[in-house]
Amino acid sequence: MTFDGWPAEALEFYEQLEADNSKTFWTAHKDRYDRMVRTPTADLLDALEDEFGPGRIFRPNRDVRFGADKSPYKTHVGAYLEAGGYIQLSADGLACGNGMYRLAPDQLARYREAVAGDVTGAELERVIAAVGKAGPAVVGRDPLKTAPRGYPKDHPRIVLLRNRGLIAWQEWQPAAWLGTAEAYGRIAGFLRASRPLRDWLDGHVGPSELPPR
Repeated sequence: MTFDGWPAEALEFYEQLEADNSKTFWTAHKDRYDRMVRTPTADLLDALEDEFGPGRIFRPNRDVRFGADKSPYKTHVGAYLEAGGYIQLSADGLACGNGMYRLAPDQLARYREAVAGDVTGAELERVIAAVGKAGPAVVGRDPLKTAPRGYPKDHPRIVLLRNRGLIAWQEWQPAAWLGTAEAYGRIAGFLRASRPLRDWLDGHVGPSELPPR
């Protein structure tokens, strides 16, 4: 299946959903979501699979049980690749991410040990520099306000040690190329550029070994 981008109506759909995030609107316009949003996104994942592995589209419904915002529908479509990578389209444009957004306690311990290590920590610094030079920004998630327990505040990589997640991220504002095959090229380019970061995290942090909560 070929992917030729998302139609302009996909962004218009999300603009309207932001204005009227209701079951009434969703029910009346679900066919637009299916045709203009979900189908092109599924085509994108099919096109990416040979190089980047299979992916899945997140459900459009929000989990409103624990948040203050009770609006029932997400105002973006999100998809992830099982081998690493996240893609998001909204009225604000396109965004892509890769890395580990929120580290479990056992992952966090391994991450900090690797960041603090002379060889592995220096390797991560080189990876971050190379990814940034290629375009994506590498950003820490949910950082501590001070040094984690057991690490000195003057550690040369203290900024990295404070992070509780680490990702590459890139955004593009709405533009005509989103409705063309160029969208595939930009997404694939991001995934290639950010792969060294994901490889470092997979190699030195890996999946959580804790039982699901």
